[in-house]
Amino acid sequence: MTVRKDMVELPNGKVNPEFYVLEYPTWINVIAITPDGMFVMERQYRYGLGETSYEICAGVAEKSETPEQAARRELEEETGYTGGTWQLLTVISGNPSVTNNLTYCYLARGVERTTEQHLDATEDIEVVLMREDEVLQLLKDDEIKQALMAAPLWKYFYLNKDKG
Repeated sequence: MTVRKDMVELPNGKVNPEFYVLEYPTWINVIAITPDGMFVMERQYRYGLGETSYEICAGVAEKSETPEQAARRELEEETGYTGGTWQLLTVISGNPSVTNNLTYCYLARGVERTTEQHLDATEDIEVVLMREDEVLQLLKDDEIKQALMAAPLWKYFYLNKDKG
């Protein structure tokens, strides 16, 4: 992350002489679903909130990667799941007011566990397979706190509400 200080002239002509922008690389996340309809979820401790929470796979794209390449790599590293049919579900911003990056959210159907997790030294991720109704209940109960993960999950459930 880099912090950049700009002078900003708004469309109405007003000037903010000191506006800070947080520069981040591209982020990705993945809603991964196995052939039998189980969601590949993660549980990990998040220091900022001081709690362990359910999440979908997420990470940062390296400069040499496309967002989809990063998403596939992160899913394999964090969960051991690979393959399947992939589609871009949505592209969102965590905070367009002060950040300059986007999060590419993928849906991967038919993923299978083909390897062990390959976690960074600072990662402690538990992989949990959950039924669709369990994931939806986590959302309804506000148990998924990360907005960049909740948003694509809500979109998934909205788009699939009549396919039950």
